[in-house]
Amino acid sequence: MDEDPRRLPPARARHQRVRTVPPPADLAGFVERFWIVDWHYDRPYRQKVVPYPQVHLTVQPGAAAMLAGPATRYVHRELTGTGRVVGAALRAGTARALVGAPVSTITDRRCPVAGVVAADVNGLTDHLRARLPADGPDRAAAQARDLVATVAGDRSLVRVDDLARDTATSVRSLQRLFHDHVGVGPKWVIRRYRLHEVTELMAAGVPVRWAEVAADLGYADQAHLSRDFTRMFGEPPTSYARRY
Repeated sequence: MDEDPRRLPPARARHQRVRTVPPPADLAGFVERFWIVDWHYDRPYRQKVVPYPQVHLTVQPGAAAMLAGPATRYVHRELTGTGRVVGAALRAGTARALVGAPVSTITDRRCPVAGVVAADVNGLTDHLRARLPADGPDRAAAQARDLVATVAGDRSLVRVDDLARDTATSVRSLQRLFHDHVGVGPKWVIRRYRLHEVTELMAAGVPVRWAEVAADLGYADQAHLSRDFTRMFGEPPTSYARRY
């Protein structure tokens, strides 16, 4: 079996094709993008998928649609033969309306979804239009969407206290909102995006001062950061760094 240890090996480029499609205007507040992956492998291929605070609605020909909740750690997916999967990457706040319960109830889970009649972008579009509010996200959903976008875009945000201060709200209110509409806590979301930026530094060949990063992100020590990084990315930061 070929294996993808987070690298982008030649096998992946040769045997996979990834395309993205922007959402129509009426779904732009709910969907970040639609995506289509086609593959053909002569033998099973084990691909690593790293976590993001995002829910995906996916469908494959001949299979039930699935709602994949936000993941808190990396997972492996096995691709074999010839196949296709089509997905909608949902904005934070969207899944609450689809689940009818806090998004945290589907964290680290994949749940079958009924009612998707076609395994393509049009099928997902029709399904979402039939189930999402026609007048756009409600106030809480929009707030969750905007807060996650703020965290992703503001590299100076490293603590939940910072986010609470900047948004004139309380830490407890943020925790409740994220529990309901994001599926993971604000602390996890902040650390995930900041650690992603650290991987970008490593990819650019910039030396990383791990003790400083650990302190900035509120870890007890560098060992705590290393454990968290390994849980998210599937290897310790030192191993990750050696590949760049």
